[in-house]
Amino acid sequence: MLVVISPAKKLDWDERDVNVTYPDFQKDAMSLAKTARNLTLGDLKGLMHLSDDLAKLNRDRFQAFEAEPASDATRPAAMAFAGDTYQGLEAGSLDDDELAYAQDHLRILSGLYGVLRPLDAIQPYRLEMGSKLKTRRGKNLYDYWGNDLSKALNAQAEKTGSKVLINCASQEYFGAVALKALKLDVITPQFMEDKRDGKGPKIVSFFAKKARGAMARFIVQNRLKEADSIRDFDIGGYAWSEDLSTPQKPVFLRDYPAS
Repeated sequence: MLVVISPAKKLDWDERDVNVTYPDFQKDAMSLAKTARNLTLGDLKGLMHLSDDLAKLNRDRFQAFEAEPASDATRPAAMAFAGDTYQGLEAGSLDDDELAYAQDHLRILSGLYGVLRPLDAIQPYRLEMGSKLKTRRGKNLYDYWGNDLSKALNAQAEKTGSKVLINCASQEYFGAVALKALKLDVITPQFMEDKRDGKGPKIVSFFAKKARGAMARFIVQNRLKEADSIRDFDIGGYAWSEDLSTPQKPVFLRDYPAS
């Protein structure tokens, strides 16, 4: 079983000492960084809807981006990103055996790096998958990545004997995976809150993001192999709802948390 997640916009360097690996799509990341560094500050600001300060920060990051960065300029991917999903994943608290398993079975989709392993060394950047960055391959990053992400996931699935991909990524990021080229069955868990107000369960983005990270952690820690095994997920008070679920979209439901 493979599981994929997507990055948060914010990066927050974690100082845990681990042996990092080299991203498979480092050359592509360098190419995209070169494209982005040629944009004006105004273009970069508009591309990702940034404030002046954030636009300047990310311009400087693209300017400093290197094909072979120094070790002190990088961090492991799973420990570099911050945000709701990564609060659920808590990669920094996984033990060495769990990190080793995650390295083979967990993948992070990235606008800049394509597909990342948890311990791949990355440089600071911001480039959402939905960004309309024009390149020689097309008008946006979906055009740029084409079938590459699917091929990478297929190759890793073959190495690990995985037949199923548990999609814990956002729609924006998983939309870059060409499903026609993907040889895996895709299961996308849904996390819903019930306010008991007669309006029925709803997806609340903040809670769903954190739950997706927690699901990825649950799969890693329990070394899950069968798709049905994720039904045992109960972190944060969620429980699998047979009535609301379909085979490709299992629903996990809980009462809306009190404020």
